[in-house]
Amino acid sequence: MKVGFGGTPEFARAALAAIIAAGFEVPLVLTQPDRPAGRGQKLQPGPVKLLALEHGIPVHQPERLKDPASHEALIAAAPDVLVIAAYGLILPQAVLDIPRLGCLNIHASLLPRWRGAAPIQRAIEAGDRETGVTIMRMEAGLDTGPMLLAEALPIAGDDTAASLQDKLAAQGARLIVRALRDIERLKPEVQPGEGVTYANKIDKAEAQLDFHRPAEELARRLRAFDPFPGATATLDGTTIKLWRGQAESGSGVPGTVLAADGNGIVVACGVGALRVTELQKPGGRRLSAADFLCGSPVAPGQRFGGRA
Repeated sequence: MKVGFGGTPEFARAALAAIIAAGFEVPLVLTQPDRPAGRGQKLQPGPVKLLALEHGIPVHQPERLKDPASHEALIAAAPDVLVIAAYGLILPQAVLDIPRLGCLNIHASLLPRWRGAAPIQRAIEAGDRETGVTIMRMEAGLDTGPMLLAEALPIAGDDTAASLQDKLAAQGARLIVRALRDIERLKPEVQPGEGVTYANKIDKAEAQLDFHRPAEELARRLRAFDPFPGATATLDGTTIKLWRGQAESGSGVPGTVLAADGNGIVVACGVGALRVTELQKPGGRRLSAADFLCGSPVAPGQRFGGRA
């Protein structure tokens, strides 16, 4: 069976690596165009493209898939099935119709919960106790297709978007190989009509913390936005990224520093307080609270800004 693949970031790379290791022929990889990155803003290939090139697999990088001309490479490759994982482009019906066995998507949630672009971050942010991976047949709707396989995964209390993504990537890689091996025997299951939620794409504007919110909510947001976009707040006019922290008891005017020592900087919230244990100044690196305070003293009574 020939397996076409579409994906771009590290999450997708794990799936492609598993498909290759399982012995499936991959005639073509679709991935997004190289993007500028780093200080020099030079064009950099994504993880999926690098892996494909390592294995001598042809790569196709259209800006979009609306133009029929962009479908020619996939038509010529003639895959029996097309696997999609965090590709980042919408597949029109004309593309979905190319593989004789259809298109499968590796989605990082237990559908129908968290359809959409940012299921990992939104699950952490919402305080979900578990998530998982669903292998589904793709159709024109947004993550609405019938499910072939689904497997749950608990969300640990210290999971960040990065650590949870790594776990789900490994889970998705294992499940897609199983789905491909059994593709003609698996029975598609229509998604339930109840429990549908949408995981909107993360916007940089969401990074700014509102200390009027409960501390538990802000602690989850720190984990959900690590590594992107990072939670931020201002102190003395400087925007600081807050990477790690936990909720605890405490009260005061929201944003006010209640304590600052090697164990963290405690900030009053709308309900409770947030003990921040890892921070980063502009142009600097992530530091423990103890190391941060050595170079940037913070005293009780100072106030972190955020959303008014």
